[in-house]
Amino acid sequence: VEIIDWNFRKRAHRLSGKGALITYGVIALTVFVDLIAAVGIGLFVANIMTVTRLSELQADAVKAITAPDQADLSLTDAEQRSLEQANGRILLLHLSGTMMFGVSRAITRKNSEVNNCEVLVVDFTDVKHLGVSASLVIEAAMLDMLKAGRKVYIVGAKDQSLSRLNKLGIMNKFPTEYVIAERAEALAQAVNGISQQADMGNAAHAV
Repeated sequence: VEIIDWNFRKRAHRLSGKGALITYGVIALTVFVDLIAAVGIGLFVANIMTVTRLSELQADAVKAITAPDQADLSLTDAEQRSLEQANGRILLLHLSGTMMFGVSRAITRKNSEVNNCEVLVVDFTDVKHLGVSASLVIEAAMLDMLKAGRKVYIVGAKDQSLSRLNKLGIMNKFPTEYVIAERAEALAQAVNGISQQADMGNAAHAV
């Protein structure tokens, strides 16, 4: 009775239904089981809820764009033209903010949304911090594209994100000509590559 924070318990239901459920569950476990079990289970459930919430919040920091009209980020006129010319064959994966473990599922989901893209452009320009888990998921997505015979461009990696990619050996797996500082340049090169492949395909078909 003495260890219960009665002041908080009276207001717990006003703050969060899930938080109140954890509070009452810990109290019940403390009374009917023991304090160690109550604290352990309470912390475990609270951590799971926190990870889930972080995943939901960080999902907004991952944007998969194939057309300029679906982009909710600022694109230059040149970038918009490139996406229009690509006609859905370029997937621009724009990352921003802090990329921690919670964002991994969002990256996987966004990357799997578009299967007919010929080029993947991963934009790190607005990334402030790149975690290990997020780095490995991004690496897997890029390597899957390479295995499928598609091109991958790494854009705007700098400071901490560049250091992380180098330490994990990810940058060594991609030719230097596909590591570009500016998004507009990467999109333009991607469009040129698609056009060249189309021309070669047409020539081969004619022969």
